[in-house]
Amino acid sequence: MPLADKIRPKSIDEVVGQNHIIGKNKVLNRILESPFLPNMIFFGPPGVGKTTVAEIIAKQSNKTFYKINATNSSLEDIKKVVADLEMINNVQGVLLYIDEIQSFNKKQQQSILEFMENGKITLIASTTENPYHYVYKALLSRSTVFEFKLVDKKDIIKGLKRAVEILKKESYVEMLFTEDALEDIAIISDGDMRKALNVLELVAYSTKPNKDNIVNINAEIIKKSTFTKILNFDKKGDNYYDILSAFQKSIRGSDPQAAIHYLARLIKGEDLISICRRLLVIASEDIGLAYPNAISVVKSCTDSAMQLGFPEARIPLAQATILLATSPKSNSAYLAISNALEELDNEFVMDVPIHIKDAHYSGAKKIGRGLEYLYPHNYKNHYVKQQYLPESIKDSIYYVPQENKTEQNIKKYLEYLDDNS
Repeated sequence: MPLADKIRPKSIDEVVGQNHIIGKNKVLNRILESPFLPNMIFFGPPGVGKTTVAEIIAKQSNKTFYKINATNSSLEDIKKVVADLEMINNVQGVLLYIDEIQSFNKKQQQSILEFMENGKITLIASTTENPYHYVYKALLSRSTVFEFKLVDKKDIIKGLKRAVEILKKESYVEMLFTEDALEDIAIISDGDMRKALNVLELVAYSTKPNKDNIVNINAEIIKKSTFTKILNFDKKGDNYYDILSAFQKSIRGSDPQAAIHYLARLIKGEDLISICRRLLVIASEDIGLAYPNAISVVKSCTDSAMQLGFPEARIPLAQATILLATSPKSNSAYLAISNALEELDNEFVMDVPIHIKDAHYSGAKKIGRGLEYLYPHNYKNHYVKQQYLPESIKDSIYYVPQENKTEQNIKKYLEYLDDNS
């Protein structure tokens, strides 16, 4: 039996991590202490305890337990569970655990709705994907969603120490693990408890004992084992968009350290196109008119990155990221176009004023096109006051200069034109 199964907690008190939902007076503990068991959906990355907690809840309930893995099951497997509902040993109802429920299609998920509503089936489902994207809405509305997060380093070390005690009891040789070694394993695992246990087990059984028949596991042994840290990065998954979001928000928040951190995570995923697209939109959405030349620099950096490819692309990408993170910020251009588009959706907008309609064709003047148009270059400061917006929205304001040096100069210029026209 793998070490991860040997150490699998038998009670909720043995579960490491998930302190936001597990612990004294926390929600899952209160559910276990209550006679009422709701339908639940657990979502989060692999190796963080979703299946373990589901099985603990199942054992403590008085319901008959069925377990299905959606990746290798079908509608027939659900029908078998439904067929067993009237059996005498199922009078207290059935607890159905569906692992990786995102792999079931809509019809498969719908097939258990009726039995959830009449209480014959209590559902616990787990998924590594965001359930709000992948779980059928009617099923989702009948369930309570719990997010399981990556396990903290100190909690992984706590779990590793429990596992070490099991290894010592089962081994024919003495085993010694240094704190540094356990910490390195925790770092390699990147929040995945199962991965950490697998690394621990492999190192323990692949390290030769010394002449005193003692297996000494230290940080040097871990490094020599050439484990590669695999980040939780799925280009089609929810975590991918979380990293992209954190990347943009860190730049918007003028935090170059965090911005570079998330850039590094995106670079590990080797998705060059998404990084370049995000940098280009940030240059206009978040920096905009506060530093209008930012987009020119970023375009040069992203063009260079696309031509270079990885690994060299990381350098111009870092340059663009730091430039944007440390630039003054303005979202006035983003707000201006958003306001204009929203107005088009919600307001009655009349025709383009006739004096600024196209008049470059034969007969335009006969129908009044451009007759009253005032050519700005014929006037002082190349400006003359006239109406450009349609009559129904002639007083609309979309662009409002923000409090940065460039836009304050824009504001002064517009005020000057207005005062001197």
